[in-house]
Amino acid sequence: MKLIRNLMTAAGLGLALFGLAPAQAQTPPTVKVGTIFPLSGGAGPQGQHVTQAIQAMAAVINESGGVLGRRIEIVSRDDESTPAVGVSRATELVSSGVAVIIEGWNSPVTLAMQPVIARAGVLDITAVSKADPILSGEGNPLAVRLNSSNSQDGAVIANYIAKVVKAKRVAFLTENDAYGNGAQESIEGELKKLGYAYEKVAEEKFPFAQADFRVALTNVRAANPDITVAINANEGLGMPAIIRQAKQSRLPGALVAAVGTVAPSVIDVAGDAAHGLVSADIYFPAVEPFVSNPANQRFVAKTQELFKYTPDKFMALGATSLQVWAMAANELKTLDREAIAKRIRGGSFKGTVMGDLTFEPNGQLLSHHYLFKVDGRKIVVQQ
Repeated sequence: MKLIRNLMTAAGLGLALFGLAPAQAQTPPTVKVGTIFPLSGGAGPQGQHVTQAIQAMAAVINESGGVLGRRIEIVSRDDESTPAVGVSRATELVSSGVAVIIEGWNSPVTLAMQPVIARAGVLDITAVSKADPILSGEGNPLAVRLNSSNSQDGAVIANYIAKVVKAKRVAFLTENDAYGNGAQESIEGELKKLGYAYEKVAEEKFPFAQADFRVALTNVRAANPDITVAINANEGLGMPAIIRQAKQSRLPGALVAAVGTVAPSVIDVAGDAAHGLVSADIYFPAVEPFVSNPANQRFVAKTQELFKYTPDKFMALGATSLQVWAMAANELKTLDREAIAKRIRGGSFKGTVMGDLTFEPNGQLLSHHYLFKVDGRKIVVQQ
């Protein structure tokens, strides 16, 4: 018996030496989570921050046991704010064996990637992109989106125009793509629903990458609007440029930014020109009801620990996308795409970074909006 035990011990040692340790000593494989955001170009800084926020949330989840007892591994790709590149990166992540892909800064990129990811049988969660067709079911019948939709946002801006400032002369500076045109259509559609009489005195369209708005602003200024609505998802370049150049052009009336396009980073770049800017959003890390939320506190602390800054709304959306997916997977004890998607769509989740959440049956998160004004360089939520 002693000889047999010695032989078994030696065999185990030999396996370990050759990288073939007994099964019980092996580390469980990770669960790969893919992310696709712009990591370069005008929106690169924001895309990097969202990716880092997802990494911070992965660290939080791993500290609590991971997903199905396995650690989350984040695999990141740069879509370069270009649909064709996004499709290529999505194909790469599918081939790498990811269980879910969290994506979406630019709506045209998301719309291009959706059918590719869906056909591969991988769950696709849109964190930020806003275009309403994302949830149409055409590109992805199991779509899920965390950010508020254009239609939700349109109602907020329309109410501000009609009920707060009561503007009669309205101008639009609009990004000429699925997101921008959809946002403007939603605002105008909501104004029509309210039965509010106004005149659209100017409408200037521009591509996502544009940074010089002096000609467009000259045209808008000549129309003498009571309010100008700026719709620009390029937060690293375009939106700060509009804010600065609007101030330099002495644009009359109020400047209002579309919902979700003014993060603290935009104000940092725009500087003092951002003073007086009005917008709205769905998350602020240091404002109630978020500041006292334990899940938000832990996420903010982990982001500050790992990356040395406080997360903004976009980062919270990315982190909450991963958190909700992990909660559903652990509850159902599966990584199955269809099962998790059905749990999220029309379902509710308690204790997330963004509080207690409920999704509509089409996968859209129900959001509460907070109107704010920039005072100096600080966001001040309006009561």
